[in-house]
Amino acid sequence: MSCRKCQSDCDALLKQVYLASFAVDDVVLYLDTHPEDQDALNYYCYVQDLRNQAVAAYEKQCGPLTADAVMADNYWTWIQDPWPWEGVCG
Repeated sequence: MSCRKCQSDCDALLKQVYLASFAVDDVVLYLDTHPEDQDALNYYCYVQDLRNQAVAAYEKQCGPLTADAVMADNYWTWIQDPWPWEGVCG
């Protein structure tokens, strides 16, 4: 896969993380004032699942998005890949 293709894929995946995260934040603000709104609670579960899927897809292809996603027993992989804002090309 070309460097440009990798970067484009990671950019698209990160955009999905941002979009889902915005939706989660938005519904959380609403739920702060409407805690018993069942439709909003259902929507929260839906967008939280979308966010989890987006993060998992990003991390699978592009590396950890946060330090708590590092999966290593003998090496600190957080520094192994470029940061999300640095791109994926070395």
